[in-house]
Amino acid sequence: MPPSKKPAPPRLSLVDALSELEAAGSEQTRKIYLRHGAVEPLFGVSFAKLKALLKRIKVDHALAVGLWETGNHDARNLAVKVADPAALSADDLDHWALTGAGRLCTDYVALLALDGPHAHAKLASWLAADDARLRTAGWRLLGHLAQRDEALADSEFLGRLHEIPSAIHAVTDAEREAMNAAVIAVGCRSEGLRAAAVEAATQIGRVVVDHGQTACKTPEVMATLDKTWAYATGKGFASPAAAEREREREPLRLRC
Repeated sequence: MPPSKKPAPPRLSLVDALSELEAAGSEQTRKIYLRHGAVEPLFGVSFAKLKALLKRIKVDHALAVGLWETGNHDARNLAVKVADPAALSADDLDHWALTGAGRLCTDYVALLALDGPHAHAKLASWLAADDARLRTAGWRLLGHLAQRDEALADSEFLGRLHEIPSAIHAVTDAEREAMNAAVIAVGCRSEGLRAAAVEAATQIGRVVVDHGQTACKTPEVMATLDKTWAYATGKGFASPAAAEREREREPLRLRC
């Protein structure tokens, strides 16, 4: 007789997940997250410990929704990893983008959109939104699409680049940081878009983002592009975006 399969481990309940997150937290990590824009409540769970929980849970969308609605920063960090992107509606993505706090949550919500069926629709609606939180998610999504979606024409990204110079200095720190990151990501897509990104950066000038009490710095577009292109082409890739697509063996939101 063939050996019997091991029974699946019991599903982790929301109460148990929160209990494990609380036990895994540390005051040192909690202080680091607060300095980087996280808000209470949070336990201070390291990404290594979140990764261990992710390996046990894998995908559990119902748990992800419950974790998100707690409002706890660490619970939301876990939620974006165990969520099923295909199960999130367009309205769900809006809700998560509007209720997440800090750059980390915004970027992860953009990555959930990237991994699901609503990426192109969300790009258009978020960048046209009146709310800065949705626009910030939109710029993050634009950067990820530039690196990973070969189906979109370069003209889509070129048009968005043209919007940035006149707007970037008048928006929130979070949106300004996302715009600057988008210029770099779009400039990594192709030689033509690299030239357009350099032109946009010249028009923009110095980008100032308040990173609070952290050692974070705002990347300078042209220096970052030079370094990234040199590395990718030195490895034989046509562009940094091509190199990123080659190395992508799991969704970016699960890597860290």
